[in-house]
Amino acid sequence: MTTSNVQHAANATGKVAVVTGASSGIGAATARALARDGYLVVLGARRTDRIDALAAEIGGRAMYLDVTDPASVERFAGTLERVDVLVNNAGGAKGLATVAEADLDDWRWMWETNVVGTLRMTKALLPALIASGDGLIVTVTSIAALEVYDNGAGYTSAKHAQGVLHRTLRGELLGTPVRLTEICPGMVETEFSLVRFDGDAERADAVYDGLTPLSADDVAEVIAFTASRPPHVNLDQIVLKPRDQADARRNVRNR
Repeated sequence: MTTSNVQHAANATGKVAVVTGASSGIGAATARALARDGYLVVLGARRTDRIDALAAEIGGRAMYLDVTDPASVERFAGTLERVDVLVNNAGGAKGLATVAEADLDDWRWMWETNVVGTLRMTKALLPALIASGDGLIVTVTSIAALEVYDNGAGYTSAKHAQGVLHRTLRGELLGTPVRLTEICPGMVETEFSLVRFDGDAERADAVYDGLTPLSADDVAEVIAFTASRPPHVNLDQIVLKPRDQADARRNVRNR
């Protein structure tokens, strides 16, 4: 699809989708997928050079957003008159330390970004989602929201909490015109591991060595499918993993 066609599609439905963490990976791929499906996509991230370029490509809007900063979230939400879809994608991991050797600053960052950031965005946009008459909240957690693994307690605890937040809201919003879907990906080759290992590209690449992980587009296609369901259909939770991965601890390499 050409840029002009994407821009045309992005205004076709009149519906607005907000994607956080949209500067790369799953967020950027989701923005493209939703634009192709006719949404005007509002991209939020801290790396404004990236989201500015992506917004120009898909005919969307870009705005600086730091989900760990209440003032940033308030400014972002204040620019939106309508919201039909919120994709809570901003998040990440830092480090692979045992509980005994935990870096408290890393834990604080993971909890603030994954859990409190999701809470801030959801609270800020919930009135608009309800007012849309058919709102959808998609929260990208992880299989780490369902399992634990050694050296990962900081991330798995944050993702468990993020998932519980989302699942609790599912019950609290019964009777309102809002659907909620939790997306739980396994291994996805994005900048995730690069961030986790503080820019160590060799260590990040080794995470996926010898197997075929999911791509950001794989996850984005599932999110777009979720958004395309009719108002009475709620896809509560979707777990997707590469064929080569059974769970957070078991995978097969170099077969």
